[in-house]
Amino acid sequence: MSAPSDSPKHALRNLGWLLLSVAALTRIINAFTYKTRLGFDSIENVEYIEMLMQSWALPAPTAAWATSHPPLFYYLFALLGRTFAALGVSEWTLVAIPLVGGGASLLIAWLAASMVRKIYPGQETRALIAMALLLFLPVQIYLSAMVNEEVVAALFSTLALWLAIVPAPGKSDLSPSFRRVALIGFFGGLALLTKLSGVLVIAGISLAWLVRGLQSRNFRGAVERVALLSLVSLSVGGWFYIRNYLLYGFIYPQDLELHAVMFEMPPGSRGLFDYFFIPLSTWTDPQLLNPQLIKSVWGSTYATLYFDGHRHFLTDSPTINQLGTFLLILGLLPLWAACVGISKVLTRPAKASSFTELPILLVTGLSIVGYVVFTLNNPWFVTLKAGYLLGLSIPFAWYSSESLARWVARPGRNRWLVGSWLVALWLTVTLTFTNGLIFEKIDGPGLPWQATIEDSEAFKQKL
Repeated sequence: MSAPSDSPKHALRNLGWLLLSVAALTRIINAFTYKTRLGFDSIENVEYIEMLMQSWALPAPTAAWATSHPPLFYYLFALLGRTFAALGVSEWTLVAIPLVGGGASLLIAWLAASMVRKIYPGQETRALIAMALLLFLPVQIYLSAMVNEEVVAALFSTLALWLAIVPAPGKSDLSPSFRRVALIGFFGGLALLTKLSGVLVIAGISLAWLVRGLQSRNFRGAVERVALLSLVSLSVGGWFYIRNYLLYGFIYPQDLELHAVMFEMPPGSRGLFDYFFIPLSTWTDPQLLNPQLIKSVWGSTYATLYFDGHRHFLTDSPTINQLGTFLLILGLLPLWAACVGISKVLTRPAKASSFTELPILLVTGLSIVGYVVFTLNNPWFVTLKAGYLLGLSIPFAWYSSESLARWVARPGRNRWLVGSWLVALWLTVTLTFTNGLIFEKIDGPGLPWQATIEDSEAFKQKL
């Protein structure tokens, strides 16, 4: 029989398995029932996969809508599609893709819990919360149901960051073995070959090693590790961008004529104020074509983190809007907990911060800066997506779980309030984002932005 002290730990693990099972079931149902054509650029992404099923040759960036993207995601599923076609079950491909995406999102959540356990053994409550935060994160759920590279790219970035943070058995976190460095570079390279944003995790880890090299007076060793990391990651994923530059004169395409339809989308411009203004409509009308929300970068991004502000997964209706209000209120608690966790790290004395915090902080900072630069240069409502920040899954779970676990541990009403709030959030997310359970997407993909343009033109004519 287990000792009495093991009973709470055993109960937490059983609860963890229950949450994991529910989250897995949600993703499986979505994979079989969600219509492919409704997803973000899903038709265009399927077109690219079908092109590679006909020929392995890498097409020109202007050959089709999605061919300007880094190719790893498309090659992986073209290989899967060819395999199914050879078996005479090619229709399985469009189910297998979201199943793989769902599996990737589950693995990211498991890695978040694993990191907590390995760095802080015995903190089972925090590990459970870290995992559940990602298992029931709406953006993770609805993106994993789509033919979309975001979740796969996030998995590769997460694996690289996890390996850089969690020391190997018997090794110091200040001096990972060159074999470990090469493995980090490999996953960083895979992230880079899936999305350009993969460079941010490579840069964050590299900067962390250089800073710690200076602090530990082993700068030469840090430089050697950064050089190896860069060499491996560029060899695995950088060749695509070098090829683009040599053949087409750009590292990554911007403003291709093929994507000209995006240039007509609202709002068409962004200013500094748009990065500080968060309107009440973020909660009262969480759809990104709201006249106020469409100008708010962080309001729109939040509406796609804990809800489907673009309406690619959920239908657009007053009832859905009301549910979105409820979810976005509930989502404030884990977001606030993450902000508290980050602020505690930033206010500690420099020497008190462990090496664990440094790569997480740097990757977080670089990702936010990268998102700001990207959205400033691409001023359309469709570019405001929390999915572009999925590489921050581990940092979000790490900092939010630290605060939430501490609040849950406090005796009295606070424990029950926080616990009940999280249960309500996770239950509502499950009911909302399990396709067909309560709601089913029956209208077209996304919001009708063309109508917004027409209304705006009519208004100008009246003036």
